[in-house]
Amino acid sequence: MTSFIPGLPQLPKAPTGIEGLDEITEGGFPLGRPTLVCGSAGCGKTLLAIEFLVRGIQEFHEPGVLMTFEETADELAANVASLGFDLPALQAQKLLKLDHVHVDRSEIEETGEYDLEGLFIRLGHAIDSIGAKRVVLDTIEALFSGFPNEGVLRSEIRRLFRWLKDKGVTTIITAERGEGSLTRQGLEEYVSDCVILLDNRVIDQITTRRLRIVKYRGSTHGTNEYPYLISEEGISVLPVTSLQLRHDVSDEVVSSGIPALDDMFGRRGWYVGSSILITGTAGTAKTTLATAFAHEMCRQNKRCLFFAFEESPQQLVRNMRSVGMDLQPCVDSGLLHIEAARPTLNGLERHLVTIHRLVKQLKPEAVVIDPISNLVSVGNIAEVRSMLTRLIDYLKVNGITALFTSLVSGRNIQQEMTEEGVSSLVDTWISVRDLEGVGERNRGLSILKSRGMAHSNQVREFLVTEQGIRLLDVVIGPSGIVTGASRLTQQIQEQALAAAHQQELDRRDRELERKRRVLEATIANLRTEFESVEDELRKINDEELTREQALALGRQQVARAFPTEKNPNPAGDGNHA
Repeated sequence: MTSFIPGLPQLPKAPTGIEGLDEITEGGFPLGRPTLVCGSAGCGKTLLAIEFLVRGIQEFHEPGVLMTFEETADELAANVASLGFDLPALQAQKLLKLDHVHVDRSEIEETGEYDLEGLFIRLGHAIDSIGAKRVVLDTIEALFSGFPNEGVLRSEIRRLFRWLKDKGVTTIITAERGEGSLTRQGLEEYVSDCVILLDNRVIDQITTRRLRIVKYRGSTHGTNEYPYLISEEGISVLPVTSLQLRHDVSDEVVSSGIPALDDMFGRRGWYVGSSILITGTAGTAKTTLATAFAHEMCRQNKRCLFFAFEESPQQLVRNMRSVGMDLQPCVDSGLLHIEAARPTLNGLERHLVTIHRLVKQLKPEAVVIDPISNLVSVGNIAEVRSMLTRLIDYLKVNGITALFTSLVSGRNIQQEMTEEGVSSLVDTWISVRDLEGVGERNRGLSILKSRGMAHSNQVREFLVTEQGIRLLDVVIGPSGIVTGASRLTQQIQEQALAAAHQQELDRRDRELERKRRVLEATIANLRTEFESVEDELRKINDEELTREQALALGRQQVARAFPTEKNPNPAGDGNHA
C-alpha cells in the first residue's frame, strides 16, 4: 500500500493493466512522462511495451502509438497475435497507430545530416491523428545509431525526452542492455523518470526472468527483483514482498472428508479459505488424505482443482477407487479438475501462472497440490518458499481453501520441519508418520497446529481400508500409546483382565447370594422361635386369665350362697345380752 502524507498531491500514474506490475509500481507508470524499459535480448521488452498499449486501449480507453525502428508493423502484429492481441483490428478502429521508421546508417553517412526533427513531426502527427495518450518507441538504439558524435547524441536524447514530456503522453522507450550500464548509451536511465530492468537468466538449465524497478521519481515502489512470465495471456509479474496481509476470513468450516479426523478439531473441520499442510514420509497416505478432502468438496457440489506432480489423472482415479473413493463421476461432472505434470516440465513461475490461470478459469473453492516437495527439483528452497508464499497469499485473497502435501525424508532429521519451510505459513499442519513396532509398520496421524480453533493433541493410528481411511481409538499401554500387534496384544490383555474381573464380580455376587440365603434362613428360624415363644406366652396369659375368671366366678357363687342377715330391732333390746 502506498504510504503518503495526507494533504500532499500524489504523482499521477497511468495503470499498465499488466498483472502484478501495477502492484509493485503502486499504480502504474508516471502519467505523461517517459519510462525506460531496458534488458538483454529475449527478455520481453517489446512485448511489455505492446501489452502496455493494448491494455491501455482495452481497459482504460487510451489510444496509443507504437513507433518501431526494427520490425515492421506486419511483423509485430504477427508476433503478438499468439497472445491474443489483434493489432490490425485496433488500427482499423483508430485506437492504435503503428508506424515503422527505417533508419539506415549508410544513408546517413552519405548525406552527413541527421537529427530528430523529422521524427518529432511524424510522431506528433501520429499522436494527434488518434488522440493518443500512450506512446511506445522500440528500440532507441536503432534511432540513435546514426549519431557518430556522442555530444550530439546526448543532446538529442535529452531533447527527445523533453519533447515527450511536453507532449504529455505516457511513453515507454525500450533499450538494449549495455556493458557496465543499463543501456548502451548510458544516458537514457538518467533522463528517464522511471527505469525498469528486465533480466533473462538460466539457472540449472531452467530459464528464469526477473524484473526490477531501478528508479521511480516521485513515487515509492517495490525494490526487489520480481519474477515474471511470458505466457499465452501476456506478461505476468509475480510480486513477492509487495503482497499485503489483508484479506477477508470466514468462520465457516469445511469437512476434511474423514469424520474421525474432523472430530480431532474443535470446530469439526478446518476453516474455509485456510491453508492446510500434510507432511509425512513416503507411504504414509498423504495423497489419500488429500484426495479424501477433494472428494468431500465434490460431494458437497463444490469445485476442486487438483495438481498432481507424481501420478497421472487416470492412475490417481484408479488408485483412489481401491480405497473407496470413486473420482470419475467428479471428473465427468466438472467438479474435479486434475492437472497432472512433472515439476520439471516448467519453472516455478510457470507453475504459479498455470495455477493462477486455472483458478481464474475454473473458479474452484478448493485447491490441492500433491506434493509441493517435488518443486524443489526445479528451484532452490528459497525460490520454492517464495513461490509458495505468493501462492498461499493468492489463494487466501480469493477465499480458496488450499491443501498441500509435502514429503519429509530421513529419520535422523527433525521430521516436523518441511524442506520448503512453509509450515509456519499455513494455518493447519497435520503430520502423518510411521509408527514402527516389532516386525511391523503402522501409520499415525497428529495435528501439530490449527490456528483459530482447539484441536486434539493425540497421535491417532489409522488404517487405509477399502472403505477409506479409518482412525482407530487410542489404546494406552504401560509405556504409552500402542499400535499394531501391540495394540492387539494390549486388547487381548485388557479382555483377559476384563474377563477375570467379571469372574471376580460373579464370585462376589455368588458369595453375597449365599450369605443372603443364610441370613434369610437364620431370620426365618428366629422368627419361628419368636412365634413359638409368643404362642407359649399367649397360652400362659390365657390360662391365667381363665383362672382369674374362675376365681371371680367362685367368689360370686359363695356370696350368693351365704347372704348377710338383717337386725329386726334396730334400737336394741336389753334382754338380749
